[in-house]
Amino acid sequence: MPVYLPIAEMSVDASLIVFVGVIVGFFSGLFGVGGGFLTTPILVFLGIPPVVSVATQTCQIVASSSAGVISQWGRRGIDFKMGQHILMGGLAGMLVGMLIFNILRALGQIDLAISLLYVLMLGGIGLSMLYEIIRSAIIRRHKGTISENRVHLWLKTLPYQTDYITSDIRISLLGPVGIGFISSMMLAIIGTGAGFLVVPAMIYFLRMPALLVTGTSLFQMLFLAALAGVMHAVTSHSVDLLLAMLLITGSVVGTVLGLRATKYIKGTVARLLMAVLIIVLALYMACGLVIPPESVYTTVMER
Repeated sequence: MPVYLPIAEMSVDASLIVFVGVIVGFFSGLFGVGGGFLTTPILVFLGIPPVVSVATQTCQIVASSSAGVISQWGRRGIDFKMGQHILMGGLAGMLVGMLIFNILRALGQIDLAISLLYVLMLGGIGLSMLYEIIRSAIIRRHKGTISENRVHLWLKTLPYQTDYITSDIRISLLGPVGIGFISSMMLAIIGTGAGFLVVPAMIYFLRMPALLVTGTSLFQMLFLAALAGVMHAVTSHSVDLLLAMLLITGSVVGTVLGLRATKYIKGTVARLLMAVLIIVLALYMACGLVIPPESVYTTVMER
């Protein structure tokens, strides 16, 4: 059924958008990454303007994260102290990210910036995860133990050492705060980062237990995505509520399915799937940057 999106100023198939929400929600529940890294490229592929895609999908992240947090809370799968410290850095990063977003939008370079940052961030994170998975597998096979990475050892030498009793780790407070700052800045600019940056960082840099990573990531993402959505609505007026409602309808169902899938897809297999998916998306976005468009010039009517 076709529907007209007032902010995007185009018609789309409602069932297709709902299906996108289901897919994104599924990976959100499975990986604890909110799904933003999937939503924006897919919406752009469907012809929705990148600015509207970035702003609107924050609403979808709030919905999928809420469902995930409720489920993980019941399982005691959230380290609230860690989540609060990530949020501390996230609030500052959100303000900086929104400032950069509005400057690029005023200069007319926001679409290029979104695509370029997606390629760099997704490609870098995906390749890093794949390298770490292969490295861990080789070490286990030959030595049986995995040495701590340099970043984790460095965090143990920094000031403000803090005990995270739920996760049973002791690291510098600057680690979670820094992760929150960088990820939320990316969330404000390209509509993602709070999940696909935080989850690998918590696993490989903070050495959090795998059972607490998903819930803690969704917890901090819930608040950051809500703040990003409000700020986009107030500053750029690019949140399409009808598009958000269609995405939310599908994402709630998909998140529940993804959380159930965590019983069967765990550990290395889940991280490997996530790494491959991120790399494929990065390659797709890179192709869009180098392949010449069908029409070199387009006409856009300013509202």
